[in-house]
Amino acid sequence: MQITRQTEYAIRTMLELASRPRGEVLQVKIISERQGIPVEFLKKTVQLLSLAGLVKTRRGVQGGIMLAKAPEDVNMADIVKAIEGPIAFNICLEPGYICPNRDICPVSPVLARAQAAFLQELKRESLADLVKKHD
Repeated sequence: MQITRQTEYAIRTMLELASRPRGEVLQVKIISERQGIPVEFLKKTVQLLSLAGLVKTRRGVQGGIMLAKAPEDVNMADIVKAIEGPIAFNICLEPGYICPNRDICPVSPVLARAQAAFLQELKRESLADLVKKHD
């Protein structure tokens, strides 16, 4: 399993925003140049981050994007979910899915534990923690 390039770009974008003073608006073009992300692809990524409530967008000459939440309140799980959707290692672990083999399947509990550990690790540190480690 690999995260998509779009998720990688979303994480890099969120870290770029988190490293700026709170409330600072950055133009997509500037983030694109700093992070080496194609502008059009970044615009699509920003739309998903905005729909998830992780960034705010502002139109116009002074437009751009900024964090919608404090860096302390955002973790990598939030970003991955914003881009990839709910994290499920297998269809049997998707929310609302009723597996006909649930009662007899020896694999599902193992995957559920692995998924829980994965999510716990993604939630372990906030954007603020990650930015501090990079400074």
